Amino acid sequence: MLTVDFDRLPVGPGLRVLDLGCGAGRHAFEVLRRGADVVAFDMDAEELEGVADMFAAMEKEGEVPEGAVGETVTGDALRMPFEDATFDRVIAAEVLEHIPDDMAAMREIFRVLKPGGRAAVTVPSFLPERICWALDEAYHTAPGGHVRIYTLAELSAKLKAVGMEIGSHHHAHGLHAPYWWIKCAVGVGNDDHPLAKAYHELLVWDIMKRPAVTRIAETLLNPFIGKSVVLYVRKPA
Repeated sequence: MLTVDFDRLPVGPGLRVLDLGCGAGRHAFEVLRRGADVVAFDMDAEELEGVADMFAAMEKEGEVPEGAVGETVTGDALRMPFEDATFDRVIAAEVLEHIPDDMAAMREIFRVLKPGGRAAVTVPSFLPERICWALDEAYHTAPGGHVRIYTLAELSAKLKAVGMEIGSHHHAHGLHAPYWWIKCAVGVGNDDHPLAKAYHELLVWDIMKRPAVTRIAETLLNPFIGKSVVLYVRKPA
């Protein structure tokens, strides 16, 4: 399930891409399939082992274009172990809302981008996130949870303050917001609740089958209750 629109953030052979806070690697895998070199970067070394295993499996199955390389690096988003101007693209998907000093992380993104390089930054959308916080305090107070709710204006202003040029934006995952509202209403840790389980099965079915009816529904819902907002920015040349 991709949040970034790669038509708005083109990647391909000859480009070097950083997937910052890559988690399980969903965007890193897509970048590699498109032929770019990708660094999957995260604090969780154990999760990165799974990403590295998937890179190897993709190579074995012939899913990686010739010459493209995927690697994993463990580290801190506030002190990334990369030289200035290392990457042509940076993806920071659902990361900044976890970081108390988000401006420091934004400055690091700016630093490691090449002049003229582009980044896609995604965070939870204001309205769906605000409802989750209101329904269940545990949603955002658990260790490693979300420490802030962004408005698009705040996110844009902060990225502009570190030197980025602000580009287009869109919302994503409109079908997912109701799932998290249900989870928060019944207890965010209550995965066995019948309603939560039923909606989760619907989402899995949608991801696997991609039927036209749910694609149309999500397109209509995204501007209003899309779970994520995606902002595209550029480092001046």
